[in-house]
Amino acid sequence: MSRVSRRSFLKLGGAGVAAGAASLAPAAALARGQARNPGATTLPYPRKTVGKARSLPENQAVSFNYPDELSPCAVIRMGYPVPGGVGPHGDIVAYSTLCAHMGCPLSYDPKSRDFKCPCHFSVFDSEKKGQMVTGQATENLPRIRLEYDKKTDTVTAVGVDGLIYGRQANIL
Repeated sequence: MSRVSRRSFLKLGGAGVAAGAASLAPAAALARGQARNPGATTLPYPRKTVGKARSLPENQAVSFNYPDELSPCAVIRMGYPVPGGVGPHGDIVAYSTLCAHMGCPLSYDPKSRDFKCPCHFSVFDSEKKGQMVTGQATENLPRIRLEYDKKTDTVTAVGVDGLIYGRQANIL
């Protein structure tokens, strides 16, 4: 009779628990109604109202979460048209506020009109679709795709361009 050491037993048990939890994740997504097409390579983004265009303060970041509650973002009304901007003047943009380098929380600097990372000093240009300007990051900031409804003056988040830091897919 061979003996199994306590260490080997715990390793086997831990691997079994991890495998079991991984197998339950798709079932949990189905229960929440998220996995509408399990064969799809991308899942549909939710639509989330960000706010009224005219009520957004100029050159100030307004926080919201998208595509889920674990993903902090910021919307900014720049005050003049910018590439990718929406709204009555094409001046509203939104970005993930997790640094593309290592996920540190970014802050918006109204003077330079860019996002800055306090951890490793990456800088992202809010006027040029979140382009990485300097620092350790090698990717641009994920941009939140927005739509504008002229009748209701509503800005709605509808998708993400780029991969949010720390994820294999933007939709959890």
